[in-house]
Parts: sequence; C-alpha cells; structure tokens
Amino acid sequence: MDLFVIIGLLFVVYYSIYLIFPFFLDCDILLAFKEKYGKPVSSLKGKTVWITGASAGIGEQLAYVLAKADCKLILSARRVAELERVKKKCLEENRNLTDNDVEAYSMDMLDLDLHEKAFEHVINKFGKLDILVNNAGRSQRAKWENIEIAVDKEMFNLNVFSIMSLSRLVIKYFLKVGEGQIVTTSSLAGILPVPMSATYCGTKHALHGYFRPLFLEYPDKHISVTMVCPGPVQTEFLAKSFTEKSGETYGVTTDVSRSKVSAERCATLMGVAIANELDEVWIATASSLRIVYLSYCFPNFAKWYMFTYRSSIIYINANFYQCRLILISI
Repeated sequence: MDLFVIIGLLFVVYYSIYLIFPFFLDCDILLAFKEKYGKPVSSLKGKTVWITGASAGIGEQLAYVLAKADCKLILSARRVAELERVKKKCLEENRNLTDNDVEAYSMDMLDLDLHEKAFEHVINKFGKLDILVNNAGRSQRAKWENIEIAVDKEMFNLNVFSIMSLSRLVIKYFLKVGEGQIVTTSSLAGILPVPMSATYCGTKHALHGYFRPLFLEYPDKHISVTMVCPGPVQTEFLAKSFTEKSGETYGVTTDVSRSKVSAERCATLMGVAIANELDEVWIATASSLRIVYLSYCFPNFAKWYMFTYRSSIIYINANFYQCRLILISI
C-alpha cells in the first residue's frame, strides 16, 4: 500500500476517534482515560487544598470529593453560614477528618489587600499548601452592544484580576518550597465563543492567556497548572450572573436540563484532573463536546457550519430577560 495512503488512513482514524468518542463521554478523551486507568482521587490523601468559591456549586461539590480523599481543606467564600454548612458536610462525608482539618475561612476575593493575610493564615494553620483551586467567579447574560464598560471592569476584577492576585502569592510560595499545583475553573467559553456572554468569554479567555506562559517560564519546576473547562453544569449560576448593567443580577432560576452535567459529576472529574495533574480538561455533555472537537479538528468546517446553520445550533428566546441558550446536537 502506498505510504501516502497509509498516512491518510491514519489521519482519518485519528480524527474519527475524536469525533466518535464524544458521543459516549461527558469529558475529553484523556480525562476519561485517566478516570479509568490513571491516578485515583484518593492519591491526593494528605494534601492541603485551598478552594475559593467553595460555598456552592462546583466548589462545594469539589470540597466533598476531596474530603472523601482525606485532603485537608480551606474553604473560602463570602457567605460564612454557607461555608460552615459545607464544612459540616465535609466532616460528615469523612469521619476521619477532624474539625481542625477543614477550615471555613471567609474572604472577599475582590479585596486584594487581604489576599496576603489570607494566605499567611492558611500557612500558619496548616503549615503548608499543596493545591490552590481558583473557583470563584460569576457568569453573564447580556447583549454585546449594550454591555456597560463598568460591567467589563467588574467582571475582570472578579473573574481574572482577583485570581491572578492570589495565584501569584501562591506561585511564589510554590517556587520557594519546590512544588505545588494551581487549578483554575475556566469554561468552554474560554475556548469557544458563547453568545450573550461576551464579557464572561473575555474573562475566561484571559485566564488561559495568563496561565499558559507560566509553564514556559518554569518548565523545570515541579509546578503544575490545571485549567478546568466545564460546559453547561447544573448549578444556580444564573441567579447571580452579571447582565449588561452595572449592579444588576440576572436573577433567573436555572432550568434543570439533561444537556447539563451535574455539579457532583463535574467535581468528581475535576478531582481526577487534579490527581493526574492534567493541563486542560473539558467537562460537558456529548452535544457540547462534539462542537468543541469539531472546532479543534476541523476549524474551517466548524466555522462554515456555525455560520450556515447557526439557527440549528443555538436558539435564543426573543425575550432577552427570559433567554435560554440551548445547544442542539450536531
């Protein structure tokens, strides 16, 4: 058989794998492989993990996953009562953990002047920090042309600059002790454009832009960076989402949908990604994954398809304040 024919067939097989497998998965292929054959989440036993945005959603569920793995936890968010609730459940999930093994530390990520104090508190209490999970952030629903610049600034302050402030403190510590891991909750919106969420997309793209050079600057250091990119996840994210106006929240209850991955499942896969120190992972239902893989494997075709058949991919309700984005399977 001609060499070029063999090479062509190999390319066809390679790309076919990436287009077929997502029909049966809720995460990217490497993460699915690591869940089955890689290091289990239990390999994180004894690690000290700091989770921001831990009072609800993915952050809350990740706390339970890591508590079961015998990790020592620092749970941070603004709502003290919710943090205490999460802490209590962590201790219930693993009776081997003591009250001193899980710290509910209230902090406002936007108060950058308090980041160093919070970091010092973590080190003083636990003696070390192994993993920082940047999970704090908010989503958005807004029309592109109507977004106030004040909203752009507010979202970047929360979703990007607060994360960079805390991460730089932690990275300096990791460089000093010789190892550590930064985990950041990004989004598929940090890879592909999502309508009605322009500033949110911008903040998530920015996170990838900030963290990717870190590895290039310290390739010989034992510091890993894991970017977690969930698609639609079943959380109450819409209620607190930004809109186009400063100081306004979207205030809509999130619909329960089969097109969304549960927060529990997302956190479980996130735990696997952390344990295996994966660089970037995608967590979403098959329909969303297929769009991502299509864009990566066949970018020109994907662009043509989206512009030609965009009405069959994304349906936007005519009433903006009741809009729902629905991804239709390709």
